[in-house]
Amino acid sequence: MPSSKSRRIAVSIGAGVLSLLLASCTGVPAPAPASSSAVTTSAASAAPTATFTFGTAAQPLGLDPALASDVESYRITRQVLEGLVGVDQTTGLPTPLLATEWAASNEGRAYTFKLREGVTFQDGSPFDAASVCTNFNRWFNFPESLRKQAPGTSFKGVFKAHADQAPLSIYKSCTALSAGNVRIDLTQPFTGFLQALTLPAFAMSSPKAMAEQKADSLSRTRDGQPVSDYALHPVGTGPYSFAAWEDSNVKLVSNKEYWGDKGQIGTINFVTYDQPQARLQALLDGKIDAYDAVTVGNFDQLVKRGKQIIQRDPFSVMYLGMNQEVPILQNLKVRQAIEMAVDKDTLIRRFFIDNTTQATQFVPPKLSGFNNNAASLGYDPAKAKALLEEAGYKGEELKFYYPLNVTRPYLPTPEKVYAELSRQLTAVGLNVKPVPVEWSDGYLQKVQSPGDHALHLLGWNGSYADPDNFVGPLFGEKTGEFGYQDPQVFSKIARARGLPEGEDRTEQYRTINAQIAQSVPAVPIAFPISALAMSDRVLKYPASPVLNEVFTKVELKP
Repeated sequence: MPSSKSRRIAVSIGAGVLSLLLASCTGVPAPAPASSSAVTTSAASAAPTATFTFGTAAQPLGLDPALASDVESYRITRQVLEGLVGVDQTTGLPTPLLATEWAASNEGRAYTFKLREGVTFQDGSPFDAASVCTNFNRWFNFPESLRKQAPGTSFKGVFKAHADQAPLSIYKSCTALSAGNVRIDLTQPFTGFLQALTLPAFAMSSPKAMAEQKADSLSRTRDGQPVSDYALHPVGTGPYSFAAWEDSNVKLVSNKEYWGDKGQIGTINFVTYDQPQARLQALLDGKIDAYDAVTVGNFDQLVKRGKQIIQRDPFSVMYLGMNQEVPILQNLKVRQAIEMAVDKDTLIRRFFIDNTTQATQFVPPKLSGFNNNAASLGYDPAKAKALLEEAGYKGEELKFYYPLNVTRPYLPTPEKVYAELSRQLTAVGLNVKPVPVEWSDGYLQKVQSPGDHALHLLGWNGSYADPDNFVGPLFGEKTGEFGYQDPQVFSKIARARGLPEGEDRTEQYRTINAQIAQSVPAVPIAFPISALAMSDRVLKYPASPVLNEVFTKVELKP
């Protein structure tokens, strides 16, 4: 295990970014119109020629960001597709991207965007208001059959419902006012709307490419995942165009017609190494220029070799999920016993980078709405055993799903974390049956859909600085992941997202966090630190707590 001294090196590199982000961008109901001058363009600059190879921890699950929400998919699609609104790397405020100005009206129920002129998709088709509406209406009209095939869709988590339940949806309509102006109407105020639009899920795809490649027909498979032809060849307006996806390598090339700064890199290769040691060795051997998901086991070796370690500030939560569709887990005392069986300190000390902190709720501490008084039962194995006896637990089998051959920002070594958690749960008398599932064999779909998973390992990486981004997708409605059903919490979350920024909204989220903690639908374990390793070739890398890392901003030695 790395020493405290060596592991503090990374802390000094990346500290402070999140505090700026959160202080500046939590809850922006209706910002002043943004100026297009905030985005620097250099379309006339020399074509980039450098090649940059990045080691990833897993294969992407698909390259249509509207249908796949895993970290590795988003990492790639952020380079190819852009949304209306970007994120300032320093302040976290919404910034111009494909929209240069915006204004809210109708008491926060309508947003009008002025679109950037002269932008084309990578297939040569124009980016305009009609294409914006095509994208929004596509997401709104996703049929239930498609949503079951692709449980990673983000639209419902943000806008609450699709067209088949239109009265429940926050999204109302999209209107092309002219080629360069578009209005999005909402059914109710939504404080985090602009922040939500920074999600990769709401990036603009070429309508022409989606039609030609039947984006809504998941007729293909890739590593066992149902995907469309479009998800194997995305087309956006971003600085890089998709070139190839072969085996474990996704190749992107610089978009010659890109409207903005093209940076130094002309070719990006994303290469998958699903084992931490393999990623480390690839960096040491000069096969890759950087990799994500540095683990505790890698840390000392990187420090001894003098490699750069860039740390992201914490903006994710790792948890032990429980599925209340499994009868024994409907008993609150059993769920409380599971929480009290978990020794979070040991898990964090052994498997997470220094400065990872214990989680007692699902909203990170620096976000408004974090509740210092949320119930935390603590580690108490004796009390856990007593509660199981009071609950009448008779040794019912609990299937415990955990992923293999993957590293996530919130879960660096899942097999080891599972082994320790299983030991702790078994020690209080729980009958745990291991169910290992290859990440590439649909782990996410298996644990997020209705099924027999009693327990599972997962986490949530925040995408924008609003408490709704955490509690909304996880606990805003009944899901196949938790089988959790509390109409009062659902109603409070729906109300809070529309409240203007201020003490009333903050207090509402504190109440929500406390109520979730009391009912124990899952056990939050850690707010993890994540880190990247860089070769000496890299001068600058745009590390972001929300993973908004576009490679035009990478600076390399000549």
